[in-house]
Amino acid sequence: MRVSVLASGSKGNSTYIETEKHHFLIDLGTSSLCAEKRLKELGADPKKIEGIFITHSHTDHIAGLRVFIKKYSPTIYLTKKMYKEVKDIVPLPLACFIEEELSIEDFHIGIFKTSHDTDESVGYIFTENDKSIVYVTDTGYINLKNEQKLKNKSLYIMESNHDTEMLLEGKYPYYLKQRILGDRGHLSNADSAYYMTKFIGKNTHKIILAHLSHENNTEAKALATYKEVFHKKNLDFDAIVVAKQEETTELIEV
Repeated sequence: MRVSVLASGSKGNSTYIETEKHHFLIDLGTSSLCAEKRLKELGADPKKIEGIFITHSHTDHIAGLRVFIKKYSPTIYLTKKMYKEVKDIVPLPLACFIEEELSIEDFHIGIFKTSHDTDESVGYIFTENDKSIVYVTDTGYINLKNEQKLKNKSLYIMESNHDTEMLLEGKYPYYLKQRILGDRGHLSNADSAYYMTKFIGKNTHKIILAHLSHENNTEAKALATYKEVFHKKNLDFDAIVVAKQEETTELIEV
């Protein structure tokens, strides 16, 4: 598998995954035009995108979906509850409901519930042969019952949304700060790093930090927090990169 985060942040999120046989997106929260442009920069053909896995229905994850569907008609993978929120965007014949797991030839997809302020939000585990990619954004916490299935994967795309001090001292109204900090909000840098100390193993070769807040975080703070938390746990792991809003990550081989 190969993966690239096309865009990540509060203005739009989308990630590209390819195998030898298949080409997919996770979310399409940028404009369709932006996603197409960034795919082409990677050497990927938008016409070959056969499916899009949706994490939840917030605008920064589905903004480009309507136009992309009209142009390319990919299969949209989502839960039945999620479909109720996007049925005016996704034609029913293009919807494929995934509630627990799914296999597309040798490409296996696992799904798990996340905790966000919408009717339904999910994370994904993508596996081909013995390699796995975990995708987790937009969650206030990770349920203990999911921790075992998330351990020792090849690559993690992991939310590291905010620096708590920056958020508390920032200009957001009180209710919004509480929403972000709550169980149905977003993972802070410290929470994200803490979870990753529990998940990474000998098979892990990279972590991509995702969904950084433009107002309440910086790349330097996210990386410094990870370094501090990992050091306290005596973990020697520095293959950590930050996904950005305005540019793609490299196409990473898994």
